Amino acid sequence: MNENLRIAVVGATGLVGTEVLSGLLQRDFPAEQLTVLASGRSEGEALDYGEETLEVEPASAEAFRGQSVVLLATPAEASRTLAPLAQSAGAWVVDVSAAFRADGNVPLVLPGFNTELLSATFKGRVVALPSAVTTAVAMLVEPLRQGFGVAQVQVTAMMGVSSAGNAGLRELEQQTSALLSGREPEAHQFPHRVGFNLVPQVGPFMANSPWTEEEAGWTLESARLFATKGEVPVVAGTAVQVPTFFGHGLSLHVRLKKPATVEQARAALKGSPALKLLDSPTEKVYPMPSLVTADPTIHVGRLRSFPQSPEWLTLFATVDNAGRGAALNLVEAGLRLAERTA
Repeated sequence: MNENLRIAVVGATGLVGTEVLSGLLQRDFPAEQLTVLASGRSEGEALDYGEETLEVEPASAEAFRGQSVVLLATPAEASRTLAPLAQSAGAWVVDVSAAFRADGNVPLVLPGFNTELLSATFKGRVVALPSAVTTAVAMLVEPLRQGFGVAQVQVTAMMGVSSAGNAGLRELEQQTSALLSGREPEAHQFPHRVGFNLVPQVGPFMANSPWTEEEAGWTLESARLFATKGEVPVVAGTAVQVPTFFGHGLSLHVRLKKPATVEQARAALKGSPALKLLDSPTEKVYPMPSLVTADPTIHVGRLRSFPQSPEWLTLFATVDNAGRGAALNLVEAGLRLAERTA
């Protein structure tokens, strides 16, 4: 490990930030080369890092000086302010929010999919990461694209409340407790009560549009990612907030350019190191959010096809949204960028 390498994790006290620290610890990143930053209200808080304790400092231009890589596990509004500050301080910046995903001057990188962009020359020093849903869709579609070509992907994403961070977890816990006690709880983090309910809205709607920003993001991010592969399938769908804590479940309908049997599709998916095939439905083996927590792979199963329309393939997948869908991408992209500082 380069002894001059320094990494700052911003939003270290949040849900994704704590997962980033766990990912760095698993890779034996030295505590003395790590800085943990957050908003002013978390200043002075102590975070465990293996056998070490790290003290949280406020995120600022001064805190970014001397940092090699800055990992932003922050909301989009904060990232728009902090990324330019870190870049001006000379650091490479990786952002997990939606702040720069639509910016053509900022590479959109998914480690393990188009990692080569991290070694290429690009404008500025900021890199954006796709959402957890786009991460899962891209990794699932790519082996099918390579084998059969893909024209269209329809997605229904059933998203756990951890998509809203620790505040989302607290709200579901409080609402569940209230409902079990016979009380109707108020909704704060979500448009409606999510406890014992399904809400077909995740995040705000776009201006003058029936699509939410989350849903529109899948289409845009997938197009940017697959443009590097030379074939751009159309990705669209519906985001649903569901009363689970961690993990996203995705029901996908994939239209192939070349019809394939379920056995052929299963073989293509099984060959990807990013995926774990769980597809023995008669034995009750299939992906579930409870199984994917802390797993760096994306689980896929329930593969089905239609004799009347052999070009369509239906499947179900799950992804650990805080881990593989966010924190692990931050860590892997950050460490790859760090090689450019060596």
